[in-house]
Amino acid sequence: MIIGMWMTRDVVTISPHTPLAEAAAIMTGRRIRRLPVVERRDSDLHPVGIVTATDILHACPPDVNPFAVAASLSAKLSMTAQEIMSRSLRTAEPETPIEDAARILRDGKISTLLVVQKSRLVGLLTESDIFRAFVGILESTGAGARITFAVPEKEDIFGLVAPIAIHLGVRVTSLMTVDQADRKLCVIRVAGGNLDGFIDLIWKSGHNVLNVIKYA
Repeated sequence: MIIGMWMTRDVVTISPHTPLAEAAAIMTGRRIRRLPVVERRDSDLHPVGIVTATDILHACPPDVNPFAVAASLSAKLSMTAQEIMSRSLRTAEPETPIEDAARILRDGKISTLLVVQKSRLVGLLTESDIFRAFVGILESTGAGARITFAVPEKEDIFGLVAPIAIHLGVRVTSLMTVDQADRKLCVIRVAGGNLDGFIDLIWKSGHNVLNVIKYA
């Protein structure tokens, strides 16, 4: 899966000259926590910064909650978005794999990626979108079983699983591998057929089965 499948396309943006009172009102009204700051060039929007709810809170006087009293903020705060926005932007293209996006967010300790195509803003990807994507990959979708077992680094997992599944009439609904500490794990979801027989043959193949979850 790629970023383009999960990103928000209808992105709410502001300009560098947007007053913070207006930015706070937009966040409150749209129930969002971040606003890309963009410049319009011809008919396209190009990101130049990003303002978060935390940025606005830090810019306000200690006695002002901008998201509770946004209508009266302008008298106490005259700054604009360009004065507080972060200019160090992390971006990715729509074709970027979702796992690469998750790695960028994790390593950068950030919660948002601006999605661009030829420097033009086309979407927004947040940590919540990442959660939705991985839940979509891993969640149960009906009766079956999920088996997690350890595998050697260079083993052909499909070559192991496919003959067993065909023999028992089991349908493989998903298969993925993941590196955890000093070992490699396979997480497979199967449905139909002889699930107990499938699990038993994985055991008998010499693999260390770490977890089995059955779904009714």
